[in-house]
Amino acid sequence: MFDFMAYAFMQRAFMAGVIAAILCPTIGIYLVLRRLSMIGEMFAHVSLAGVALGIFSGIYPLVSALGLSLIAAALLEVLRRTSRIFADLAIAIMISAGISLAVILISLSRAFNADLFSYLFGSVIAVTVSDLKLVAMVGVVVLGLVVLFRKELFYIAFDEEGARAAGIPVDLVNFFLVIATSLTIAVSMRVVGILLVSSLITVPVAAALQLGRSFRQTVFLSYVYALAAVLLGLLFAYHADLAPGGSIVMVCILLFALSIGIKKVSVIGGYSRVKA
Repeated sequence: MFDFMAYAFMQRAFMAGVIAAILCPTIGIYLVLRRLSMIGEMFAHVSLAGVALGIFSGIYPLVSALGLSLIAAALLEVLRRTSRIFADLAIAIMISAGISLAVILISLSRAFNADLFSYLFGSVIAVTVSDLKLVAMVGVVVLGLVVLFRKELFYIAFDEEGARAAGIPVDLVNFFLVIATSLTIAVSMRVVGILLVSSLITVPVAAALQLGRSFRQTVFLSYVYALAAVLLGLLFAYHADLAPGGSIVMVCILLFALSIGIKKVSVIGGYSRVKA
C-alpha cells in the first residue's frame, strides 16, 4: 500500500507535504481564532500572480511567488494602517488585485500548460530537490517567527485590546504574522496547489477546535489532522492518479465532518449520563 515511498519523487512530495502540514496549522490556529481565515485566500491569489510572473519573466516561479507575497503582505499593512480600511475590505482588495494581475500575466505569457496546472492543483512529480530545499528553509524561518512571538500571538489571538494595553507591540506582531502566512502559502502550494492551499491552513484547525479542550490540545490535534490529510491524500493521489491538492483537502473535510460527529455523540452521551 505504501510502496509509493520507494520512488524519489514521492519521497520529495511527502517531505514537502509534511513541512506544509506543520506550517499550515501553526499559522492557521492564530488566523482562525482571530477570524482572519480569508488572508489565506488572499495570499493564494497573490501567489498565483507570482507564479504567472515567474513564467512570464523566466524567474523561478516559487521565488517570484515568495517575493510578490512579501510585497502583498507589506501593502496589506499599509492599507490597514494608513487608509483606515477595515481588515476584511483590505483583504478583498488584495484578492482582486492578485487575481486580476494573475489573469493578465497568464494571458500575456499564454501559460496555460502543465507547469501552471501543477501549481494550481499540486503535483506529486513536480516537487524538485530545489523546491524541497526552499520549502525547508522557509519552514525554518516561519517556525522561528512563531516561536519568537508565541506568547504575544497567544495574547493577541484572545484579547487584542488587552494586549495593546499591556504594552505588546500588536502592529509589529501582526506584521510578522502576515509575513509568516505569506511565506507558508507560497511554499505549501507546490504540493497542495494554489487554489486549495488556504484550506490546509483553516480546515485542520476547524476540525481540531471541535474536540480540543485547550489551546495546546487544539494545536496538537490540528497537526495530527493535517499530517493525516497529507499522508492519506498523497496515497490516494498516487494510486488513483489524482491531483494531490484535491485529495489532501477532501481528507481534511472528511476529518472535519468526523470531528463534528464525534463532538455531537459526546454531547449526547454526556447529556444522557446527566439525565440518568
